[in-house]
Amino acid sequence: MLLSEQKERLMNLCPIAVQSGVVAAHSTARVLVSGEAGRLRVARPDTASRPGSLRERRVSGMHAALAMAMIVVAMALAACGFQLRGQAAIPYKSLFVETTGYSQFANDLERAIRSGSKTKIAQNRNEAEAVLKIVAESNEKIILSLSSGGKVREFELRYKVAYRLTDVAGNNLVAPGEIVLRRDLTYDDTQVLAKESEEALLFRDMKTDAVLQLLRRLAVGKHVA
Repeated sequence: MLLSEQKERLMNLCPIAVQSGVVAAHSTARVLVSGEAGRLRVARPDTASRPGSLRERRVSGMHAALAMAMIVVAMALAACGFQLRGQAAIPYKSLFVETTGYSQFANDLERAIRSGSKTKIAQNRNEAEAVLKIVAESNEKIILSLSSGGKVREFELRYKVAYRLTDVAGNNLVAPGEIVLRRDLTYDDTQVLAKESEEALLFRDMKTDAVLQLLRRLAVGKHVA
C-alpha cells in the first residue's frame, strides 16, 4: 500500500503525530533509496553486466524503504494512542464487548467507542444495553505467486472478524456478520526483517480498517425497546 494512502487513513486518527511521522517517513525513504542508488552506481562490472540485476536491486531497495517509512508512520500513531474522530453515533447508552480470550481488535474497538461516541463500555453484560460478541477472529497468509525458480514472490494477507450484536436477552439487533479484509505483500528473501515488519504493519492496518467498518455497522443497529 502506498504511503499516501496510509497517511490519508491515519490522519483521521491522530493528525499532529501522524503528520510528523509522515515527514520523518519521507525523509527515511529518501535516505534509504539514495543509499541503495549509491551502491548501484559502484556495482562491480560482473554484477552490472547481468540483465535486470540493477533494476531488481533498485526495486528491492524501494520496498525496504517503503516498509521502513510505514513503520515510522505506525510509531507516530502508537505514540498518540488510537483515537477516532467524527464517527456516527452508536444508538446504545452502554455496550458490552464479549470475547473468548484476549483480543487486540476488541481493545482497539472499545478505545474507539470511548473516544468517538457517547456510548459507555460496560464491564459485564448485565450492565449493558447491547452486547457485541466477537465470534471469531483470524489472520491468514496465502501464496499468490511464485518465481520461475519456485520461490515465493507475493502473498495475500487476510484478516477476518465475525461478530454478533444482540440485546441482553440475545435478540439480534443487526444480522450476524463478518468483516474480511485483504492486502497483497510482495516478498524478497533478501529483505526478511523488513518484510516481516511490513507484514505486521499490514495486519495492524487491516484491524484498524475493521474497527472503522464495525463502528459504522453498529451505528445502524436497531434501538433496544
